[in-house]
Amino acid sequence: MLKLLKLKLRNKVELKGKNTIILGENIRVRYCDISLRGNNNKLILSDGVNLKRVCIEITGSNCLIYIGKHCIIGENTYLSSRGSSTHLSIGNYCMFSRNVKLMTSDGHDITKNNKIINPNASITIGHRVWLADSCVILKGNDIQDNAIIGINAVVTKNVKANSIVAGNPAKMIGQDITWREELTE
Repeated sequence: MLKLLKLKLRNKVELKGKNTIILGENIRVRYCDISLRGNNNKLILSDGVNLKRVCIEITGSNCLIYIGKHCIIGENTYLSSRGSSTHLSIGNYCMFSRNVKLMTSDGHDITKNNKIINPNASITIGHRVWLADSCVILKGNDIQDNAIIGINAVVTKNVKANSIVAGNPAKMIGQDITWREELTE
């Protein structure tokens, strides 16, 4: 309860319904907007997570946003899990730049003959993934370990491990790559 109280000191936190927030050790969460609405939704921030000015939204039932250990997520990033039983899962040691968007829904249902034709779908981000400035990860996509998503890319398909994609829609531009956090001179 003390961790949740600390979370509310520097952030806007809205909890409506029966929802859960689980906080790891040594997290840094500053000036974030966190909203959980509905029932049985869960937000998990693992050990060492570092968020600043991030918007997290979970709306619906049985939805999850999981952020793995030691992830750094930049300003104006938007993480959204909506609907029924959709998950947005981020692996360990990921690095997201500014203005990144990950959404498990299109925001509104589109119907034809009273049937939803744009259903929500989960997103899985592997370990040690780098998302560059202003990229968008659309619903139903998996990004495997050690991948890089280029600036302004819009990901509409799964991304393989150790690859780099860029463009709108994102296309593979390199394979068997590695990356490192620190800059070289």
